[in-house]
Amino acid sequence: MPKAKYDEIYTDLKQTIEAGSYAYGSLLPSENTLITRYDCSRNTIRRALAGLVEDGYIQPIHGKGVRVIYQPAERTSFTVGGIESFQESAQRNKLQIVTKVIQFSVIPADEQLAKRSGFPLGEEVYYIQRVRFLDGKPLILDTNIFLKALVPGLTAEIAERSIYTYIEKELGMQIVTSKRTITVEHASAQDEQLLDLEDYNCLAVVSSQTFNSDGVMFEYTQSRHQPDYFSFHDTATRKKG
Repeated sequence: MPKAKYDEIYTDLKQTIEAGSYAYGSLLPSENTLITRYDCSRNTIRRALAGLVEDGYIQPIHGKGVRVIYQPAERTSFTVGGIESFQESAQRNKLQIVTKVIQFSVIPADEQLAKRSGFPLGEEVYYIQRVRFLDGKPLILDTNIFLKALVPGLTAEIAERSIYTYIEKELGMQIVTSKRTITVEHASAQDEQLLDLEDYNCLAVVSSQTFNSDGVMFEYTQSRHQPDYFSFHDTATRKKG
């Protein structure tokens, strides 16, 4: 399915802001200027800008226009509020990436795994472990558990490229919601063996349950991050009342 016009405008403006063409604190061109530039309706521009507001790139200022509030992260940053694939995060952070699959198997969810992930006891799942290399360094250990019934045909080769691309482009599944918990944990023997921890004895650990458009959980993932290279960011707004 081709991208909607507002999505193309959102992407172009986002990339332009990230490249520094619109500096932090500056104002975007007026709506009328953007309408002319992109040859579209006012509603299309407003939908694109609404996406940038939601993602923390801009903020409307009454009577003045739209101010850029994006600042590039000093460290590699991973989103908390959005759902990005590893490839998308690496591309945004301008990093060279390699994924190495160290385990790929199909197993029934036993009692311990079912309790840990939330999948039904006895359900067949893919159990995948991947080491993520950023700029040549092994910095992330991912344990991914996918419900086999909802992600058929998954292979180790796909896992080395992008599982989310396969899910969205090949299977046509819509990835909608992810519930996440972020903790700090002592490094395990496996962490020390597989990752470049330098002098650290702990990691940032992100555990997530991800749901499709039917509200069914199809993935449980635990990502273990070497802390010196990573920050996790989100954009929050204060609710009135």
